Formats: sequence, C-alpha cells, structure tokens
Amino acid sequence: MEKKEEEQISANIFVVKTTTGQERNVARLVSAKVKMTHIPIKAILVPETLKGYVFIEADGPHFVEEAIAGVRHVRSRIPGLVSFSEIERYIIRKPVLEDVDEDDVVEITGGPFKGMRAKITRVDKSKDEVTLELLEATFTLPITVHSDYVKLVEKAKTKSGGA
Repeated sequence: MEKKEEEQISANIFVVKTTTGQERNVARLVSAKVKMTHIPIKAILVPETLKGYVFIEADGPHFVEEAIAGVRHVRSRIPGLVSFSEIERYIIRKPVLEDVDEDDVVEITGGPFKGMRAKITRVDKSKDEVTLELLEATFTLPITVHSDYVKLVEKAKTKSGGA
C-alpha cells in the first residue's frame, strides 16, 4: 500500500526566491493574500534549513504569480516545477538521536547554553535526551537537554572495542 501512495504523489510545486531571512514573512503575506482573494493555492512550505526559498503548491504557475505579485521580499519565481522527492527531505525530519553517540561533539541550538559546544556523556533514547559536558566551561558541569536542541558537529575520533 505504501508503494502505491508513493507512486501517486504528483504535485505541482513551484519555487519562489525571497530575501534571506524573510521566508516566514513572505509565507504569511502570501497566505493572507490567498485567503482574501481566494487564489487556489494548496500549500506553502518554508523549510527551516533552506534559506531564501519558499515552496508553493498550486495547479499552475499563473496562480503562484498572482499570489506573489506585489508581496514584499519576494525576489522572483524560479521557472519550472520541483518534484516532491526533491523537497521530501525538508518535510521529513530525521531524529537527532539516530546520528549521535557518546563522546561525539555537538553544538547546543537552544536554551541558555545556545551556541556552546559540548561532548555527549550519555544518550537516553527512551526520553529523547542527551547528557552533555560543556567544552567551553571552566569546570565540568553535566547538563541534560532534549535531543532537538543539539546538532552534531563532530563524531568521536576513536571507538574502543570493549564497551
């Protein structure tokens, strides 16, 4: 059943180039315009990891052009279509815990320690948490954060064969 669903996915997805950092504002403005003027836009996607672009699903390019006309921070519509398989990686989020192990170096992406690097001392997959030792601190202070707030920077250099 899953194969049939994958084969059936055919969407007309268009790419709109925006000012970097203004993707969410553009999406909000386009969404408001679509609701007010009843333009048949099906979906608007703002990928967190791709800066300067917004994906819009519609039946034709003329609907997208109508929706983005006069909207601030819109640079242009890139000609052609984007296949669903190309933007699938921006929709499906892979859990961080699959990639990290003990002794890996990570960067903290949220909270009071945002931007600091740390070494993983323990991984708790049942709670989706990691225990870290801050590398930039003067003394070792173990902190536990949710796995969503860490980004892998460097894998552990050596793996010991024992434990």
